[in-house]
Amino acid sequence: MSSFAPRGPMAAISRRTRAYFAPVNRETGAPAIYDPSKHGAFDLDAPPAPWIDLGWVETLKRIPATSFATVRAGAKGAPAAQLRQKLGARVEFEFREWGKLQMALAGGSQHMNVLAADVNADAMPSGGSPLSAVAVLPGSTAQELIFGAGAVDAFADGDLLAVDRDYQQQTGYVGTGVAGAYVNNPVDVLRDRHYVRRVTFNVGRVALKTVTTVILAQPLIGGVPPAGASAQKVVAFVDREGGGFFQEWSALFVLEQESGARVCFHYPRLQPAAPAEETRFELPVSLSGWALHASFLALPLTDLNDGEQVLCYRSFFPAPSSALY
Repeated sequence: MSSFAPRGPMAAISRRTRAYFAPVNRETGAPAIYDPSKHGAFDLDAPPAPWIDLGWVETLKRIPATSFATVRAGAKGAPAAQLRQKLGARVEFEFREWGKLQMALAGGSQHMNVLAADVNADAMPSGGSPLSAVAVLPGSTAQELIFGAGAVDAFADGDLLAVDRDYQQQTGYVGTGVAGAYVNNPVDVLRDRHYVRRVTFNVGRVALKTVTTVILAQPLIGGVPPAGASAQKVVAFVDREGGGFFQEWSALFVLEQESGARVCFHYPRLQPAAPAEETRFELPVSLSGWALHASFLALPLTDLNDGEQVLCYRSFFPAPSSALY
């Protein structure tokens, strides 16, 4: 008779998958890192920085594309060893919630803020000439923007704001905190000094106004507005089929299991592998929902613990009192 305790719950049973994303530093190539030894089984509603909660996703599908080769030896060419070649992996899923980040990730190229336009502006598919920007004053934070008495009246409770610098003929990645686009030639956007605010991820919703400031419902993703930043009202978001820019983000998918265990899939670097696409799913009472279909190609990270190139990490946190094998 065995003296060991009965085997505890070991089945991987999960209702839904939670998605968290964090920007890759495009200048240095440094991704965001999920460290299971430090971050562990965190509160799903309070992810560790810099991870951003993008809600529940459906139809998560991990697609391995790494190929294997066999080294053969001897007179009969018997298998002697194996090696991995042509490292590759993809991941696909559906965002069931629509928002700026969800659209940007599912669309893949520049994701643009539609700035409130002058009524006399020429019509443009991504938004015409906008209303004047309002300067953000020193002392502002990622959640409270100081405009000063009078200037703050340009905005109302509930307004969406894009907060960033004017475009100043620079090349390379633009956007505070998170790269929103890449400018190859200043001539392409020279006519639009508001271009950085069109593509910035530093967007927030006004939750409360004071005599001189607005307080945002959520902190700006890019952090404290840079010196010389201004704000403009945003009326919508738009993405486009085409463009030369590729988003790149780190991703973490969490399967919260019914047994109390948890499985995490960490992709240090993901770039879009398909253009914008929506999928339809049925809802009760003759309604249909529309989901943002996202497809990504995984790029490798060199693991400093042993120098191996890695596309994805799979972590498992066993349920309390469960068997280990």
